[in-house]
Amino acid sequence: MTQSTQKTNLAHALSLAAQCLADVESGRSLSAVLYKLEGPNRPAALALVSHALRFWGLGRTWRSMALSKRASSAALNSLVGLSLLMLDVAMQKGEGSAEAASVPSHQSPLSSDAPVYPVHTIVDQSVRAARLLISAPFAPRLINAILRRFQRERAIFVEAVTNDPVARYGYPVWWQKRVQQAYPAQWEAILSVSRHKPALVLRVNTRVTTLQTVIEAMQAQNLEAQALTEVALSVRNTGAVESLPGYDAGWWSVQDLSAQRAAQILAPFDGAKVLDACAAPGGKSSHLLELAQIELTAVDADARRLAMTKQNLSRLQLMDPDCVHLIHADVRKSQSWRANGPYDLILADVPCTASGIVRRHPDIPWLRRESDLKQTTHLQREILDALWSSLKPGGRLLLATCSVFEEEGEQQAQAFLSRFADAKRQPAPGQILPMAAGEQHATGFDGFFYALFEKGI
Repeated sequence: MTQSTQKTNLAHALSLAAQCLADVESGRSLSAVLYKLEGPNRPAALALVSHALRFWGLGRTWRSMALSKRASSAALNSLVGLSLLMLDVAMQKGEGSAEAASVPSHQSPLSSDAPVYPVHTIVDQSVRAARLLISAPFAPRLINAILRRFQRERAIFVEAVTNDPVARYGYPVWWQKRVQQAYPAQWEAILSVSRHKPALVLRVNTRVTTLQTVIEAMQAQNLEAQALTEVALSVRNTGAVESLPGYDAGWWSVQDLSAQRAAQILAPFDGAKVLDACAAPGGKSSHLLELAQIELTAVDADARRLAMTKQNLSRLQLMDPDCVHLIHADVRKSQSWRANGPYDLILADVPCTASGIVRRHPDIPWLRRESDLKQTTHLQREILDALWSSLKPGGRLLLATCSVFEEEGEQQAQAFLSRFADAKRQPAPGQILPMAAGEQHATGFDGFFYALFEKGI
C-alpha cells in the first residue's frame, strides 16, 4: 500500500468516525450506527471511534476550548474532538518531533489500543476529512488552525483540564458521584476500566466440542488463545469474529466471564422447565441449554433481537423445537409465556443502564441520563413481579443486571424480598465490580450483579 493510499484511507476513516461520533452525541447508540462503517476503512474507523469514546470527556472539553462556537455540522464538531485526541496520542507517543515528545502528558493514561499516527499525518488527514464532511472552504481551514494551535499550545490545553473531572475520568459528573458514593475505595479503578479495550472471551459449546479442540484450532491459525476456565478462553490478534475457527460449526459463543456466571448460578438440571425472561440475543439461553437437557422458554419484547436468538441457537446446534420455545412478548403485559409454566428456574436478566459494561460499550456514559435510573428500576420491578407467580414452589429465580449502580442491584434485591414473603435469598455473587486486564486478572471482566431467590414450598 502506498503512502498516499494510506493517507486517503485515514481521511475517509476519520470522516466515518466523526459521523458516528456525531450520531452518538445526538443520542443514538454506537451499535445502531455502525452500518456507516462499511468497506476497507471500517477497521480503522472503528478503532478511531472506540478510542475517541473512551476519552470523549477529554475530547469534548478540548473541543470547547478550541471552538468559540459550534459549527453547524455535527460531524465537523465531532471531527474536532476526534482529531485533537489523535494528535494528543501522537504527541504523547513522540511520533512527531523531540519538541512534541517533551510536552508533559495529561493525567489520563493512554489506552493500550490507541491508534497511533505521526503528527503531520494526523493534521493532513484531518484537513482532508473535513473536506469530505462539508464542502464549505472554512472547514479544512478551521481544522488546520485548531490542530496547529494544539501543537503549539498543548501544555496549555493539558493544564486547563487538570482539575476537570469529566475530562479526567470520561464520565458525566452525576455518574462519577454515584460510583464514588457507592464504592469509596474502588471508584477510580471502576471508572478507569472504560479506558481499556476488553479481551475477546469465548465460551466453548461443550455439546459439540472441547476447550482443547478450540484452543488448538486457534493456535493453528497463529492466534494467541489461553484457557481461562474449563469452558472459557481468551483470544488475541483476531480479526472479524465470524472468521475465527469453529464459528459456523457452533463451537463457541462470545461471552464475558461475568456473564457466564448466570447459567452457572442458576444451575439447570435435566428435565427442568426454564424461563429466560429477557433472552435476546441468546447468550445466556444457549449456556443454559449447554449445561443440561432442559425445556427452555426464551422470551423477549424485541422481535428483531429475538430473531437473533434463534440464529444464535441454530448456529450452536441447540435450536430443538421440541424443547426450545421462542416467544415474542413483554412479560409484564402478555400472558402467552405462562402457558409453558410453571417453571423450575427463571432467569431475569432485566434491562438496566448497562453501567457495568462500559469497557465493552464506551458510548454508554454519553447516552445515559441520571433520570434513566428511575425508569429502569421501575421496569425491573414490574418484570420481577410478573415472573414470581410463574415460579414453582421450591424453584429458583435469578436476578441479573450488567450494572454497578446500587439501585439496579442490591437495592432492587432488597426491595424484592420486602414484597414477597415467600422469597428466600440464596448464595450468589452479589455485585461484581468491573476490572481491567492486568489489575488482578489476565483478561478483566464486566460489572454484573446477581441475586438468587428460592420460592418457599
